[in-house]
Amino acid sequence: MPCSAVTLSLATITSIIAVALLAIAFTTDNWLYVEVKRTNIQNYLSRHSDVQSQALLDSVNSKYYYFTRTKGLFRVCYPKERPPAVKTYLSPVETHCNNVNYYIPDENNETRDFTEDAWTRLHMGRSMIALFIISFLSVFAAFCTGVTGCWRRSPGNITATAILMLLACLLSAGAMGLWHGVEYYEKEKVVGEEFYQQWSNVLRDNCRVNYDWSYMLAWVGVGWSLIAAILFSGSAMCLRGEREREEAINMQYLMPVYPQKQQYAYASYPVAAPQPYPGGPYYTQGSAYGPYNY
Repeated sequence: MPCSAVTLSLATITSIIAVALLAIAFTTDNWLYVEVKRTNIQNYLSRHSDVQSQALLDSVNSKYYYFTRTKGLFRVCYPKERPPAVKTYLSPVETHCNNVNYYIPDENNETRDFTEDAWTRLHMGRSMIALFIISFLSVFAAFCTGVTGCWRRSPGNITATAILMLLACLLSAGAMGLWHGVEYYEKEKVVGEEFYQQWSNVLRDNCRVNYDWSYMLAWVGVGWSLIAAILFSGSAMCLRGEREREEAINMQYLMPVYPQKQQYAYASYPVAAPQPYPGGPYYTQGSAYGPYNY
């Protein structure tokens, strides 16, 4: 089996896996799992009856960040209890969720009081979504060039497919980097009351944040897209080598065969029979001893 057929098959399979993983990660809501031990918080506040504890108790019963939740790129979902003060809806997987607000558009001018760090976080979040969308467009273009290249067995089209898959890999990796930047700002900078720097001490002590399976799928999808780009590049090299070998074989049949010069020299000048001596007897080829045969 030609190496181009093997590498093209492997590249197609890996690219499909990469796109499927990135699409699943992009559309699901399990990037972060935030577990809040509400019972511990309520027990702590019940033992303290001061004004501050009463205010915290009101927040525990109303603010969404006092509830266990999963966070994705577009939604925050509540697999256990849901906050009564937050308007939620059922997601496709039947969990109560509310949308992540990117303020596009900002109709009520809600961003007017944002700090510089909050604006940086918001811009990185918007850019992250844009990079993911562009990476999917790059994968679609790679699909078109890949189908054309397989149909025509064109090394140029397969090379373009490899470049587009590499571009999709870099774009999605850049989007993942921006996601980590957003996560850093939410944890280390003052960007809103619902984020770590402005949490109460009791919430910090009774909350645990872990990466979830959507996040892991996204990084695996980035890796598979890089492998697909390498395999498409290898298949283009195989196709180019096979085409060169085919052209070399065809040239052997097309080249004219010229006869050697010695053949023409011997064929042009026939060898003459030996002539008898002048005045001597004429011998025939059948006589062995002279002109007379006895």
